[in-house]
Amino acid sequence: METIFGNLQGLKTSQLKQLQRLYHQRIPGDRITTSEFSQRLAAISTELNHPVCAYLNRRGQVIRVGVGTPRQTQIPPLELPRYGAERLSGIRCIATHLKSEPPNEAALTAMALQRLDALVVLNITGTGFTRRGGGATGYVKEAYLAHLTPQQDSRTLITSPAGFNTEHKQVQSPIWNISPPLDLEELAQQDLIDLVENLEAEFQREFVAQEVDADHDRVLIVGLMTDEMTPQQFQDTLAELARLVDTAGGDVLQTIQQKRSRIHPQTVVGEGKVQEIALTAQTLGVNLVVFDRDLSPSQVRNLEAQIGVRVVDRTEVILDIFAQRAQSRAGKLQVELAQLEYMQPRLTGRGRAMSRLGGGIGTRGPGETKLETERRAIGQRISRLQKEVNQLQAHRSRLRQRRQHREVPSVALVGYTNAGKSTLLNALTNAEVYTADQLFATLDPTTRRLVIPHGETDEPQEILITDTVGFIHELPPSLMDAFRATLEEVTEADALLHLVDLSHPAWLRHIRSVREILAQMPVTPGPALVVFNKIDRATSETLALAREEFPLAVFISASQRLGLETLRQRLGQLIEYAVDCG
Repeated sequence: METIFGNLQGLKTSQLKQLQRLYHQRIPGDRITTSEFSQRLAAISTELNHPVCAYLNRRGQVIRVGVGTPRQTQIPPLELPRYGAERLSGIRCIATHLKSEPPNEAALTAMALQRLDALVVLNITGTGFTRRGGGATGYVKEAYLAHLTPQQDSRTLITSPAGFNTEHKQVQSPIWNISPPLDLEELAQQDLIDLVENLEAEFQREFVAQEVDADHDRVLIVGLMTDEMTPQQFQDTLAELARLVDTAGGDVLQTIQQKRSRIHPQTVVGEGKVQEIALTAQTLGVNLVVFDRDLSPSQVRNLEAQIGVRVVDRTEVILDIFAQRAQSRAGKLQVELAQLEYMQPRLTGRGRAMSRLGGGIGTRGPGETKLETERRAIGQRISRLQKEVNQLQAHRSRLRQRRQHREVPSVALVGYTNAGKSTLLNALTNAEVYTADQLFATLDPTTRRLVIPHGETDEPQEILITDTVGFIHELPPSLMDAFRATLEEVTEADALLHLVDLSHPAWLRHIRSVREILAQMPVTPGPALVVFNKIDRATSETLALAREEFPLAVFISASQRLGLETLRQRLGQLIEYAVDCG
């Protein structure tokens, strides 16, 4: 039981006692409220000259009293006894209101966010009604009963409520029902059990209908545009995040955007926007919210508490994709290493279970918490994985030395993710590397032999060409460290073939991102040849701009096998130049 006072200070002792006595009240289980309880709540609210909210469970017990509006006193989703799209929370709110008007949108939104069984708004007179003989007999002028109503068709999209910034998209609107003004006798006759059982049966039917079509996570994307971003960069970032979510196996239902001068330290976006996210997530039946930037452990904790569903950031989505895509032992080891390094500082956000005391075998003393035990176990696992990764690196290094001893030149295929590197490798060498129109379709480096004409003599010569993991804008540092084996193929190669998807609207930004990552390599990579791919999908204006900006580049379509002979010729010249310079 908890009494919430909001920003109100200076309550008298007698007023505090009146609020605390509300916890001793009990209402019949099948009634929403009684005339006596409503009048008592209204009398306290009149004395305080502030709205008061009482929250009751289905047994008719008062479990929470708040001084303030339903919006100010609402219960965070994670603190509710039950929460989910298929049912109500089992809590109802009886609230007083100082004005004579129906429930406002803020109160109704709070009802929807908490999935309350019902919201009762008591409009109070301020002075109380007076008997003919004198004396106040009542403080409630009129009452309203509101409750959620199921959508008629959970997959029908209708216009969103006013104030929602959904970029002209349509979303399901929360639907609620508000009664006409009622007197207390009419209100007291309302059957709570009948109301909630009928509502939950409808919500359950809706939920099952959604689940039939939803084998994947139902995702809401949240993007924050800050002052250092241009509108085009922001839209490109959101589009890329949607592709990442799709690649990870999620269905993006909607994107919510906000523009702020700087990030909110506690919740990234503003308080009002968090409420909008929570309501949209609940309305659409979302089970995952993805932010377009890295989140701190405390931000994840705060957001999940207010939204009521799991919250992840861009890095976690990328890690999930990597975990799905890794095939080789080296790739799987490196993915696990990256995931553990990402998880370690975030253990404090995993709930109260981590604060339990540990003891016995495997802990360093009876005072060590479960959190510390788990953190130490993860640290040990990271150390073991790092040793295995180092051993694999040494093995790969010996293989590279053997290749270099045979004096076979090597070229590394680099480029932004989904630029078509694996498709090009297959087209040049008849390899059978997995390809798909997805981000990070392949992770493990693949090396194949390729015969090309010599740069000077035109005689056939053999080279090795290696397909590497795709780069991405702001590649998470943990991935940079974990995928050293793949990135080493880049630094050890005699030359680079930098493949660019010319059909992508942000192709220039992709080139800059790849070059920034290459500049961070511990060893300076060899000379690079820029190759523009997917020219069959690019516009004539884009082609002209690319030819002007990169006059030495090669233009191809790997899937259509256009320009591959020219590419072989230029590869021969590139290798000749790289060997001479080396």
